[in-house]
Amino acid sequence: MPAQRTSAPTAAAPALPTLGGKKSSYRERVADALRAALIAGELRPGELYSAPTLAARFGVSATPVREAMLDLAKEGLVDTVPNKGFRVTEVSEEQLDEYKHIRALIEIPTVVDLARTADSASLEALRPAAREIVAAAAAGDLIAYVEADTAFHLGLLALVGNAHLVEVVGDLRKRSRLYGLTALLEAGRLMASAEEHLELLDALLARDEDAVREVMTRHLGHVRGLWAARG
Repeated sequence: MPAQRTSAPTAAAPALPTLGGKKSSYRERVADALRAALIAGELRPGELYSAPTLAARFGVSATPVREAMLDLAKEGLVDTVPNKGFRVTEVSEEQLDEYKHIRALIEIPTVVDLARTADSASLEALRPAAREIVAAAAAGDLIAYVEADTAFHLGLLALVGNAHLVEVVGDLRKRSRLYGLTALLEAGRLMASAEEHLELLDALLARDEDAVREVMTRHLGHVRGLWAARG
């Protein structure tokens, strides 16, 4: 039986990027660095990567890399391979459909309700994140796109005041949101997805529940379309 091939990242990335704000430990920062490499397509589903190789890449010891792997494994992004490293998880079409279905059940009615209950100032406070999403799409910066997109959607859901709901959706996004972005960017369709965030915000501020439902349904369907186009 042929020996297992262990892959090394194909291109250098900025050392220890921080997604979603300042991180307090190397473990958190390394986990973000690995997520960034996944987003950028530098770590491929099904490939095996060793902790020492990634440690050298990010200029840290192997220990925080191994610890970060455990965090990513809990999120379903990687599988640990004893004595070898970790393998980036391959997600099936069926799993992506399930993620989208659960998100639709939670997010669509929740966001529609916000058209009635959220105050205008709190909604307007999300506009900078919506604009950052558009700017990141225009620049082709997938890491910035994911960071701003996460801040917008989880910030919006946080207005409900249900921390468990935000946690559940955040976990679903971690498990699925990385897929398809590179293909979408290369196809020139990332901007359309980005601009839907501003459209959604305007519909919420207009208190137009039907428009909010339509935008949210289209947005989640559009995102599922991207996942299907991932390469």
